[in-house]
Amino acid sequence: MRELTRPRRLAPGARVAVVAPSGPVPEERLQAGLDVLRGWDLDPVVAPHVLDRHGEFGYLAGRDADRAADFQNAWCDPSVAAVLCARGGYGAQRMVDLLDWDAMRAAGPKVFVGFSDITVLHQALATRLDLVSLYGPAAAGVDFVKSARAQEHLRSTLFAPETVLTLASAGTALAPGRARGVTLGGCLSLLATDLGTPFARPGARGGLLLLEDVGERPYRVDRLLTQLVRSGWLDGVAGIGLGSWRDCGPYEELRPVLADRLGGLGVPVVEELGFGHGDDAVTVPFGVPAELDAESGSLTLAVPALR
Repeated sequence: MRELTRPRRLAPGARVAVVAPSGPVPEERLQAGLDVLRGWDLDPVVAPHVLDRHGEFGYLAGRDADRAADFQNAWCDPSVAAVLCARGGYGAQRMVDLLDWDAMRAAGPKVFVGFSDITVLHQALATRLDLVSLYGPAAAGVDFVKSARAQEHLRSTLFAPETVLTLASAGTALAPGRARGVTLGGCLSLLATDLGTPFARPGARGGLLLLEDVGERPYRVDRLLTQLVRSGWLDGVAGIGLGSWRDCGPYEELRPVLADRLGGLGVPVVEELGFGHGDDAVTVPFGVPAELDAESGSLTLAVPALR
């Protein structure tokens, strides 16, 4: 697991593109998110198909080809410094194969922000562009537009990333120890369903794996983690940091599953690091070296997420 290329941090006045690679976007939340971005002295531009809805499959923000075109055009636009996802949902897996990754590599590194279903694109950016990306709140997400903490942590990551190098756990260690490695991860269910595809990381060996999910009952979390274990994808992982598990059942029922499936790996496992689908979610970068310390309950980046 190696360190990836860090994009440049944003500066006041930067132009940022908002795209919808996955699910449909509520217009009122989009407008609220744009107001937040403008309040940061950014210049947000909305891709042409962000408010589309697929005629047959209402869970998609328009046709696969249109969502892919929006993403690629935003990435290849030299005036755009960052590409921000409006929301997650479902659909990134349907459009990722339509992207021209050679053209995107030629366009150079950009800041990329999204979470949940966007895990698929985080993996692709790492494997195809060797690029650090930010697992952070969606620009039109309800947890973003209503959370001052989520807004402030993302703003700090974008403009002054050296000020947000450490995440502190609100829980305790599931497994003791201290480990160093390069961060990777995302939404557990997307990592599991991405296995075997051309854009998935080959494994977590040597990395600090950051995991979270939403709406998966404890037995389904068990199944997903067991799939990662049985496939060998977790072989050699250096440490594991856990985020939120919203609507995954009572945490007192889920926690033993996490401890059972991950505790036997012989690496530190730290819970409740505050990223993912939970309230006031923080932003975490993928592709940077860091240290996970179960005793202090912390994840500390060795370098800022952006340069």
